[in-house]
Amino acid sequence: MSNPTHSFKPTLSLVDATMIVAGSMIGSGIFIVSAEVARSMGSSGWMMAMWVLAGVVTLIAALSYGELSGMFPKAGGQYVYLREAYNPFIAFLFGWTQFGVIQTGTIAAVAMAFAKYLGYLAPGLGETNVLFAMPLGSWNFSVNMAQIIAILSIVLLTWINTKGVKNGKIIQTVFTFTKLFSLFGLIIFGLLIGAKAEVWNANWENAWTTANLKMVDGQLVTTALSGMAFLGAIAVSMKGTLFSSDAWNNVTFIAGEIKSPEKNIGRALFLGTFIVTIIYVAANLMYLAVLPFNEIAFAENERVGVAAAERIFGPGVGAMAIAVMIIISTFGCNNGLILSGARIYYTMAKDGLFFRKAGTLNNYDVPGTGLWIQCLWASLLCLSGKYGDLLTMVIFGVLLFYVITIIGIFVLRRTRPDIPRSYKAFGYPVLPALYVLVALSLAVLLLIYEPEYAVPGLGIILLGIPLYFVAKKEIK
Repeated sequence: MSNPTHSFKPTLSLVDATMIVAGSMIGSGIFIVSAEVARSMGSSGWMMAMWVLAGVVTLIAALSYGELSGMFPKAGGQYVYLREAYNPFIAFLFGWTQFGVIQTGTIAAVAMAFAKYLGYLAPGLGETNVLFAMPLGSWNFSVNMAQIIAILSIVLLTWINTKGVKNGKIIQTVFTFTKLFSLFGLIIFGLLIGAKAEVWNANWENAWTTANLKMVDGQLVTTALSGMAFLGAIAVSMKGTLFSSDAWNNVTFIAGEIKSPEKNIGRALFLGTFIVTIIYVAANLMYLAVLPFNEIAFAENERVGVAAAERIFGPGVGAMAIAVMIIISTFGCNNGLILSGARIYYTMAKDGLFFRKAGTLNNYDVPGTGLWIQCLWASLLCLSGKYGDLLTMVIFGVLLFYVITIIGIFVLRRTRPDIPRSYKAFGYPVLPALYVLVALSLAVLLLIYEPEYAVPGLGIILLGIPLYFVAKKEIK
């Protein structure tokens, strides 16, 4: 049990909470994902539609979560909502998937993006500097300098966050404001300096044709899309755009440390997701004003942001500017993910469903043990090199848990109508139902068109079933 003298201290303001939402959402996706979307959809109009749709869907979900956060302003957020709407078993499946893959895998992936771009500025710190290699059967296990840098960044941020939520708050606010201003600056400079009328007009000539684009032996191959192939292209595109907009729910995990959480979490969810949606849409409009469509689709290593910045500032300066922006963006993003994640494990431990020591608070009133357990697993994922595969696998699961959570609003309206609701889901029941329909449709399309990722992702969630009973037995 926690020392009774220690408890979560509500020290985070609305601005702090909003910075956690926005900062956790913006990583490196906005600089990369547009290439895949452009290849999948084949035209500027449909590329923009995928980003707008992702933003609208995310906003609907965030506004819906506002009702749940007002009802249960407690540490653990979404885990608590699922437990209260359904039962501890459903909540555990969510918590297990968060710890096993989603939260820790995202932390590992973001840390590796941080390290890779740091390696761009200082090549000796990059992936090409292999420190150790050893064949293990069909798998060649190796450790490079980028992995070490990634792990060190996770350890550093974890250590800072074990010293109290105020330290994490300062990093989050400073780094998030910095990357927001940097992104706005890139967009404005792009539209004022890099934009070319002929490029913009050419990109919008056939804005609503749909095609799959591939480069074969240096030649562009275009395959028209229709029917189910079109739906499959939407699934692939939305996978990227939605995941670039993900982690907005992290602010719900730290409800116990937010001032007036019953009001401020809902407000922060809306403000944070709205700001990021505006930035993402504006950034893609800037790409279309600066780069010919095929250069977006086939940007080197999918680095659309780098290609755009080189057009705006010149080859050397542009690439350097994006590298610095991504370093800032990913470092701030990981701070929010690390700060938030341990609060889920704290609440799970309190329910007897996680390592018992993770349910204690340290002398700084934060779940220090949970933070270090999360740090250890995320670091191991960095070393495995499989974090990217794991993340791709669980996108299906992420959607599924969002759907189940929002259906929980309908369940709680019926089963627990007397609980005070400081905020009610905007557009209820139409907008929450619309989200459920869209997200479920996308999940089904992922099962059909990307079963190699969606089916194992479902398997990771189902692995939580025996683990739940093991956890219950261990507690007894």
